[in-house]
Amino acid sequence: MIKIKNVILHYISLKLKEPFRASNGIVHDRESILVEVIDHDGMSGWGEVVAFTSPWYTEETIQTCFHMLKDFIIPLLLNKTVSHPNELPSIFQLIKRNNMAKASIEGAVWDLYAKKNHMSLSKALGGTRAEIDCGVVIGIGPLQQMIDQIHKYNEDGYKRFKVKISPSNAVKILEGIRTIFPHIPLMADANSSYSLKDIKLLKELDNYNLLMIEQPLASDDIIHHAKAQDILKTPICLDESIVTSEDVRHAIELGSCKVINIKAGRVGGLTEAKKIHDICMEHQIPVWCGGMIETGISRAHNIALASLGNFTIPGDISSSSKYWYENVLMQQIKVEHGKIKVPDGIGMGYEVNREIIKKLLVSISSF
Repeated sequence: MIKIKNVILHYISLKLKEPFRASNGIVHDRESILVEVIDHDGMSGWGEVVAFTSPWYTEETIQTCFHMLKDFIIPLLLNKTVSHPNELPSIFQLIKRNNMAKASIEGAVWDLYAKKNHMSLSKALGGTRAEIDCGVVIGIGPLQQMIDQIHKYNEDGYKRFKVKISPSNAVKILEGIRTIFPHIPLMADANSSYSLKDIKLLKELDNYNLLMIEQPLASDDIIHHAKAQDILKTPICLDESIVTSEDVRHAIELGSCKVINIKAGRVGGLTEAKKIHDICMEHQIPVWCGGMIETGISRAHNIALASLGNFTIPGDISSSSKYWYENVLMQQIKVEHGKIKVPDGIGMGYEVNREIIKKLLVSISSF
């Protein structure tokens, strides 16, 4: 049993080694809230708010998540006793959406639950893999710069390459990359920058032997994606359109996609992420774990999640050093020969670096 005594919100800011550019925004500095949940035995579990500073990916931001945690979510949990983290979605059910705020504290409770039961987070979730294959994301930039990055990551052994695109540059980028790398596992992420009126432009992408095109149409759309998938040879992967397990059922029924990207933050936590994984496995829809330019805490959670059996496509889980000068964990998360070993220590398998967290602090709030 877990009786929650305290919750501490560590509001931090990290500088990216390089600005990250997608079709709908540029990230220079990454604000985050590291959520520490402490039970009455004094044991801590850690989670992370993965929302961005502005609402370009979903409607949530770091500030809205802080508000929701402080004023609504944390009061629901303080001095509450739970036997399993999968009870939290029911506790939160009166709060509409705000999935990234919910996921941050739910992830911390999962970490705490695994520690108290002397098991790894992977085992607690039902993971079966001892190591996972890793993919990498290439932000939009000058073509030669993107090609140079792919050269480097290919030499590092990454198993899958995702490039950000927009309607104005997709063909140039993909044609340039395929000229140099005709056979690498390549996918394109459009971040909702197309509409169904652009179907001819999307059809051109069939020429580049892509693993998938991720979220080409509107983030709240499932119906038009079904129409597009019926026309395109390239598999569509849904990202922002999937926020609940019911969205997955609707997408499968309509034929809106052939692949699904699971991000625990986007769907409200690891409990819902596992439910989505199980539905997709039942319907033979492959899944992979998406990234949010997060710190090592969420990265550790993603490793545990990606150890489940139906994560058959390498996810956006790269080495900590790809993005950050500072590491909030005592140990580096390292990709070796395109793989990461799934930790078998208790909880998420990594120890937080409190000194670095103090160095990065913007503010700290204790409840």
